Amino acid sequence: MKKSFTILVISLVSSLFLIGCGGVTEMMEKKTEPQAKVDTTLTDELGPYSGPKARLAVADFQWKVQTTGRRISITGVPGSEGITISEEEQYMTGLEDMLTTALFQTNRFRVVERQALGAVLKEQELGQAGVVSKESAAKTGAVKGADILVVAAVTGWEPGTSGTSAGGGGGVLGKAKGVIGAIRGGVQKSSMAMDIRIIDSSTSEVLSATRVEGVAKDVNFGVLAGGFMSAAGLGGGLSTFSKTPMEKAIRTCIYESVKFIVKGTPEEYFKH
Repeated sequence: MKKSFTILVISLVSSLFLIGCGGVTEMMEKKTEPQAKVDTTLTDELGPYSGPKARLAVADFQWKVQTTGRRISITGVPGSEGITISEEEQYMTGLEDMLTTALFQTNRFRVVERQALGAVLKEQELGQAGVVSKESAAKTGAVKGADILVVAAVTGWEPGTSGTSAGGGGGVLGKAKGVIGAIRGGVQKSSMAMDIRIIDSSTSEVLSATRVEGVAKDVNFGVLAGGFMSAAGLGGGLSTFSKTPMEKAIRTCIYESVKFIVKGTPEEYFKH
């Protein structure tokens, strides 16, 4: 009887152990499951579209705000001696990426890449030089041209606060200062403005132009964590504004720009 009881106890413990391992494994699988955040704000607002598309390129992005941003030196990279990049240049790259991606996500445009055109041409040169096989070499003379060009200029930039300014050191006092800094930063108005022009690439005629502005003055951090902020985080130099009112101002400005481009592009350009 005692032996049977011992066997029963061992069986129960083993079962519980296996169940526990299974639960842990399931939890680990859930935690390690890859997740991707997709910004569907524009898609939801503009609605579905399956008609012909216009072919465009984001041709130029300029910074026309009087600021005194820091310049960051690149060191430790061969051939980079003396190279510096300003904060504004980093902002411009991030904004251009955001505008290009948002235009593509509307499903109304065939977006022609211009930022990475140098890399495309280099790949074609490798094929011409015989470095890669003829079967897989990129063909020359096949780069798509754009019917319309989008030119943007940042004309207003008032961050109000940045995500890195609420530190205040370590410990309880540092955390308290961080919270106070975040609250103070949150009540400041953040804004961004852009001038947008749509240009016919063949005639250089300006088809449409406007000024868009994004403004945010949020202190509700729950709201900031969702809505506009539920999308993938800001990239490049813009990441310092993540989860601050300035992020909402930036996204609002980009979204309003895209909506204008959709409505401001004449119907005859939607032919592809």
